[in-house]
Amino acid sequence: MPRFEYQAIDRSGAELKGGLDAVDGQTAEQKLRAKGLVVVSLRASQQSSAVPGDAGVLAPNRWNFVAAARPLAAKELALVTRQLATLARVAPLEEALATLATQPNSRAMMRMLKAAHEGVREGERLSVALARVPGAVPVEYRALVGAGESASRLPVVLERLAALLEVRQELASRVTSALVYPLVLAAVAVFVIAALLVLVVPKVVAQFSVTGRELPMLTQAIIAISDFLIAGWPYVLALMVVGVLAFNRAMTEHKFASRVDGFLLRLPFLGGFLRQVEASGFARTLSTMISGGLPVLEALQMTQATVRNRVMQAGVVTAAAGVREGGGLSAALKRTGVFPPLLVYFTANGESSGQLDPMLEAAADYLDRDVRTASSVFLTLLEPAIIVIMGVFVAMIVLAILLPILQINTLGVS
Repeated sequence: MPRFEYQAIDRSGAELKGGLDAVDGQTAEQKLRAKGLVVVSLRASQQSSAVPGDAGVLAPNRWNFVAAARPLAAKELALVTRQLATLARVAPLEEALATLATQPNSRAMMRMLKAAHEGVREGERLSVALARVPGAVPVEYRALVGAGESASRLPVVLERLAALLEVRQELASRVTSALVYPLVLAAVAVFVIAALLVLVVPKVVAQFSVTGRELPMLTQAIIAISDFLIAGWPYVLALMVVGVLAFNRAMTEHKFASRVDGFLLRLPFLGGFLRQVEASGFARTLSTMISGGLPVLEALQMTQATVRNRVMQAGVVTAAAGVREGGGLSAALKRTGVFPPLLVYFTANGESSGQLDPMLEAAADYLDRDVRTASSVFLTLLEPAIIVIMGVFVAMIVLAILLPILQINTLGVS
C-alpha cells in the first residue's frame, strides 16, 4: 500500500510530521483530518509499509534553525504580508522572499524572512518554512498559507490575510488612540485629588485645631481619608501590587478566567460591546480561512485560538462539535447562545445561498460598524464623566475646608 509523508498542525498549534499508509492522497488527507489535524503538506513516499493501515507516528516537528521567538508585531506582519502578496503575483516566491529580506525591517522580521527564504529555497512549502522560527507567526496564519498553497491560490490568500491583519490593527490602533486622552485625564484627576488630600488638607486642618470646636462631618471624613493616605500609602501601594499579581495568577486558571469573561459578557453595556468585538474578529477570520480553501470544520478549529474571551471560545468548540456531527454552522452557533443574532442570521443566509465566506465577511463589516459607533459614543461620554467625577471630589474637598470657616464666621457674628 502506498505510504504518504505529511506535515500538519494539531488543534494546539503544534507542528507535526509523520507518515501513514493509504490507497491514495485523498484518503490519506481524510485520515489526517479525522484526527483533527490541519494538513500543511502531503506527498507520496518512496517507501511502503508492510502493515496495512498504519497511521504512522505523530511526532512534533522541532526545528533547530533558531530558538522560539516572540510573535511578530501585528502591524509589521500585515505590511510584510501585503508586500509578499503583491510580489508573489509577479515573481517566484523565493525571489519575493529574498527581496523582502533585504528591506529595512525589525530584527525579528528579518530573521523570519531569511529563515522562510532558506526553507523555500530548499524545496519546502512556505507554510512549512514559516515554522523555522517557532512562534513568530500565528498558527492560523500558517494553516491558511498552507491551504492557499494546496489550492494554488497563494497570492489571493495572502491578500486576504493582509486585509484581515490590517483590519485588526486598524481597530486596535483606533481604540488605543481614542483611550489616550481619557486615561491621561483620569491620571491627572487622581493626582490632583491625591495632592489636595495629602498636601492641602493637613495644612488647613491645622488652622482649625486651635479653635477647639467640633468640625462638620464632611470635614472629619476628609481629614480621616487624608490621614489614612499620609500614614498608610505604602500599605495601599503594596496591597494594590499584591492584588494585581494575585489576579494575574488567578487568570491563568481556566475556570477562574472563564468566570471573569462570563461576568464581563453579562455587564449591561460593556458585555454587548465585547461580544460584538469578539464576534466580528471571529467572523472575519473564519471567512478568510474558508475563502482560502480550508473546510468549515478545520477553519473553526483554527479560529478558536483567535477568540480571546473564554466563554465565546468554548462556544466555538461547541459549534465545531455540532458541525462535526453533521449539523449546519448557523444552527451550531445559535445553540451556543453566545454569538450575536446578526452573525447567526448572516451565517444561515450564507449556507442557504452557498456564499458562506462573503456573508461572514458582510457580518463582520456590520459588527465593525456597530463597534465603531458604540466606542465613539462611549468615549464621547467618558471624557465629561471623568471631568464631572473629578469636579465632585474637588468640590467636596473645598466644601470640607469652607464649612469650618463659615461656621467660625457665623459664631463670631452671633
